[in-house]
Amino acid sequence: MLNRRRFLTIAVVASLPPAIAHAETHVETGIALGARVSLRLSHPEAPALAAAAMGEIRRLEAIFSLYQTDSALACLNRDGSLQNPPFELLDCLTLAGAVHRASGGRFDPTVQPLWLAEARATSRRRSLSPAERADAVALTGWRDVRLKSTGITLRKGQALTLNGIAQGYIADRVAGFLAARGLTRALIDTGEMVALPEGDWPVQLPSRERLALSGRALATSAPQGMTFGDDGRRSHILDPVSGHPVDSRWRAVSISAPSAALADALSTAACLTDGPEELKTLCASFPAANLVTAIPT
Repeated sequence: MLNRRRFLTIAVVASLPPAIAHAETHVETGIALGARVSLRLSHPEAPALAAAAMGEIRRLEAIFSLYQTDSALACLNRDGSLQNPPFELLDCLTLAGAVHRASGGRFDPTVQPLWLAEARATSRRRSLSPAERADAVALTGWRDVRLKSTGITLRKGQALTLNGIAQGYIADRVAGFLAARGLTRALIDTGEMVALPEGDWPVQLPSRERLALSGRALATSAPQGMTFGDDGRRSHILDPVSGHPVDSRWRAVSISAPSAALADALSTAACLTDGPEELKTLCASFPAANLVTAIPT
């Protein structure tokens, strides 16, 4: 089965609750896309606004979830096409395509059939055969995804996962939702973080360093943060070319950007880079994105 224990440990380290000294800060917690969500709001109507924001998270989860059988993404994967898709799904997939190109194909949401094949084999306590892996890799290919405002179409047998970008995208949408209601001081943490522009929110990184987050987003990816099987070795991040779990040079990569979706996708792609120069080149593809830290294995 999929081993999440190390993921939870790293997630806690990567997103420790900021030590905010403001007594008026309201904290709301929940779950979205299988991850812990927390909202820290400073506003006279913070409890009501936090509840409304949690409702917005549930609405977005009904678009991006792989586990809700009637979500927009699940319907797309099941049927191979989706007519009149939600704006948010198109918007997120458009950004995914940009990161796919910038990363030389390392970031590829079409790895979902490969991910499922790996998960099924793990549940049966065996490894994928070379033929099974080759068949799953043959279903990958972002070039076959067709995006239009009127519909999204996949090649037969394809399916998408947005686990490397959707949590960040939801954080961005919630930040916008709150800002539109007059908030200027808030920290949204969906596993990836967005801070509204007023105030500095001290965030602890996997390296134990701290940075003050304000008006920016931060995401951390850790190849061994979630693994297939009990040995803690086979990363949940898959190489779309070889079809194997990535054997990364990085234990964790943290990236800051104007949006959490971009930081999320770039940090995922970064785990597939071969060294510091490739990592720098990837971040330079998006001038407003900054490499915060990369911890070698």
